[in-house]
Amino acid sequence: MLNKKIEKELNDQINAEYWSAYFYLSMAAYFESENLPGFANWMRIQYQEEISHVMKFFDYINERGGRVILKPIDAVKAEWNDPIEAFEDTYKHEQKVTELINNLVNISFEEKDHATYNILQWYVAEQVEEEAAADSILQQLKMLEGNKHGLLMLDRELKQRTFTDETAK
Repeated sequence: MLNKKIEKELNDQINAEYWSAYFYLSMAAYFESENLPGFANWMRIQYQEEISHVMKFFDYINERGGRVILKPIDAVKAEWNDPIEAFEDTYKHEQKVTELINNLVNISFEEKDHATYNILQWYVAEQVEEEAAADSILQQLKMLEGNKHGLLMLDRELKQRTFTDETAK
């Protein structure tokens, strides 16, 4: 049976993950409007990943006899000045998600909920990858600042990204 405190915290995380998905979909729309389909693709993949993260939490709560309670999702930003600003926001956001996951790990440890602690280790590792990916693109964009040809090359590279549901492993 899932501890009620853990259940509440996991439901809050589901809301945060849905917000993340919405945030990345908003960025995809922004990049589409800027005629950067590769960047838009990268953000759509981020959206899909966030939805898979939601479902991993959703299934876990149900498997442990808890109850998923969906809450409203707050509005997300819809405009950025340029790709650098968008990826600065992406990197900051991933750092915030890491903080949320680390907080969940701490709570599961305090509550001696070893099963939740165990499943959260997947998210801890995932966040290392998420931060690194966002920072890598941000650093590339900073190197390219003002170079339209480089931006188009990076856009083409990002268009090659495909979705793989890592939560299924």
